[in-house]
Amino acid sequence: MNSRFNLLKYLTIVFIIAVSSNLAAQQEIALEDDMRPVWEVGVFAAAFNSPEYPAAGQNQSNVIPSPYFIYRGETLRIGEGSIARAVAIDKSWYELDLSLAGSFNANSEDNEARAGMPDLDFIFELGPQLKLRLAKFEFEQHGKGELFLNLQARAAFSTDFSGLDKRGYVFQPVFSYRQRGWLSEKTALSISLSPTWATEKLHDYFYQVDSDFITDQRSAYDAKGGYLGTDLSVGLSFNATKDIRIFTFARASIHSGAENQESPLFKEKSTYAYGIGMVWRLWESEQKVSGR
Repeated sequence: MNSRFNLLKYLTIVFIIAVSSNLAAQQEIALEDDMRPVWEVGVFAAAFNSPEYPAAGQNQSNVIPSPYFIYRGETLRIGEGSIARAVAIDKSWYELDLSLAGSFNANSEDNEARAGMPDLDFIFELGPQLKLRLAKFEFEQHGKGELFLNLQARAAFSTDFSGLDKRGYVFQPVFSYRQRGWLSEKTALSISLSPTWATEKLHDYFYQVDSDFITDQRSAYDAKGGYLGTDLSVGLSFNATKDIRIFTFARASIHSGAENQESPLFKEKSTYAYGIGMVWRLWESEQKVSGR
């Protein structure tokens, strides 16, 4: 019974990470005024390489397969930009919904800086998001573009499947630009810039060194809340077939000036991530809607 429960929790966390990755992939190809099915069902898969934690000296690779479902109702919307949201007032220039993020666990024995310390568990974040559309663009030969500012505030949690620990809060404004038709009609370009601040609990999780874990190479350190770093991401997606979209992304995380760069666990002022994936739409409704 416990093994089944742990498997269910594991699949739940993997699903959260898959959904958060899938949302970004979905947004890269679609613009607000495009005609889209009321609902669609399909398969999402991605492989990526990313740091084991912010400013880590080592990366890890992961593969995520997951089904996906999108529903674009007048008041209830599922997927494509959030898990689910109820829309009381549909404005073209702003929307309030939920923001979601997640990251895989990391084995400390495989990380030189953290050897002998507790492992880092799965982390997921959930909270409100105010999405503001700042501008729309139309280009004579390169399609359409949109500029957004997303104001995100999320509560962070970690789990090893035996319990759930609260890890403080994250505030992350995201400036994002999306352009469809950059190279061809079905090619989409996305660029985003997102500085991040977090409360002390999350910084403690990544950078604190208590007396029990002091070594000759690792001194004690008391982490503080504040600036965590800034991500610059670039994504490109295109239709391989009518129902299959391919996407790639690369992200540079700049941690210069971060609050805890004196920690012995803070190893790199710049880290990098990259990945590739696909979204395969299997079924969709005949009815189409715009602006959802």
